Amino acid sequence: MEIQIAAYSDLHRWNDYVSQHTRASAYHRFGWLQAVKGAYGHDSFGIIAKNKETQSIVGVMPSVIMRAPFLGAQLCALPYCDVGYAIGDNAEIEEQLRQYLVEYVSKTNTKKLEVRNIDNTAQQPESLKHQKVRMLLPLPESSEALLAGFKSKLRSQIRKAEKNGLTAVLGTEQKFIDEFYNVYATNMRDLGSPVHAKKWFQQVIKAYGSNSVIGVVYHDGKAIGAGLVIKNNTNASIPWASTLREYNKLAPNMLLYWSLLAHCADNSVECFDFGRSTFEEGTYKFKKQWGAEPQLLNWQKYNSTGRPITEEIDSSQQSKLRSMAESIWQKLPLSITVSAGSLIRPYISL
Repeated sequence: MEIQIAAYSDLHRWNDYVSQHTRASAYHRFGWLQAVKGAYGHDSFGIIAKNKETQSIVGVMPSVIMRAPFLGAQLCALPYCDVGYAIGDNAEIEEQLRQYLVEYVSKTNTKKLEVRNIDNTAQQPESLKHQKVRMLLPLPESSEALLAGFKSKLRSQIRKAEKNGLTAVLGTEQKFIDEFYNVYATNMRDLGSPVHAKKWFQQVIKAYGSNSVIGVVYHDGKAIGAGLVIKNNTNASIPWASTLREYNKLAPNMLLYWSLLAHCADNSVECFDFGRSTFEEGTYKFKKQWGAEPQLLNWQKYNSTGRPITEEIDSSQQSKLRSMAESIWQKLPLSITVSAGSLIRPYISL
C-alpha cells in the first residue's frame, strides 16, 4: 500500500470510493474540500491509500490545512462540520491514514491536528451525559412510510405548520441560496455567532450539485425558515438549518425538516444525519422526536509533535467569555455581523 496526497484528477475515483463505503458521510465527498478551497482558500490535504500493484483505492481521509494570520497552520479533518475520519477497506488502513496525518504534523511543526472521529461502540445513556453526539435517523423507502411511522403528536405538529399557512419549496438555484442565507445570517446574529460568507454556501452547492438541496419555508411569501442538505449515495446530512425566531410560534422548523426528510426518503436516502447536539439538551430533544438515535462523537487532537492533547480547558472561564462575546454580537446590526463574520469565520473550524 502507498499513501499520497489527492489531486483534483482523483475527484471521480475518490467519490466513487466514498459512494460505496458503508462508513462514509456526505462530508467525505471531494466536494467538501473543493468548497473549502473555493470559498476560503484553505488548501486541501485529502490523502489516498492505493494498492501498489493495482493502483486501486483502498482508503481515503479528507483534511484541510487552515492557515490563520499570526496563529500558524493547523490540520483539520474536517472543518465546518462534525466528522472527517478515515475510511478504508479495513481498520488497519484507516489507522495508517490517520497516522500519516499525525506524522505530517510532527515533521512540519504544524501547530495542531484535529480528527473528528466517531465512536461506533454501543453506549449506555449515563456515559453520554454532557457528551457531543450526532443524531442519526434510518429512513424507510418513501415519505409516505416515514410519515406513517411518526407518532401522532409529531404528525400534528407538521400539520400545524401547514394549517398556519406555511409552505415549503426545495431547490438549489441562486434564489434559494439568497433566501437561505438571509434566514441563516439573521438567526446566527440572534444567537451571537459569526456567520459564514454567502460564498461558502454557493461553493457547497456548486461542488455537490445534484447531491445537495435547499429547503425554504414561506409565510405570506416571506422566507422564514431554511436548511441545506448534502448527500452521499444512501446517506444525507443537514449541516445548517435556521428559522426566524419571531415566526417560531407558527412551527416553521417542523415543516422545514419534514420537507427535507420526505425528499430524502423519496430519493433513496437510507440514513439522515441531523448533526451535532449535546446529549439530552434542547436541540438533542428536537432531533430525538423524529426518531433519531445518538452516536458519540470522538474528536481527537494532536500537538505539533504529534502527541495527543489531553489537558482540560477551564470550561467555566471559557463559557463566561463566550457569553460575553455572544451578547456583544447580538447587539450589532445585521450588515456588520455579515461583513465581520465573513472575515472571521474562515478561521473558526467549528
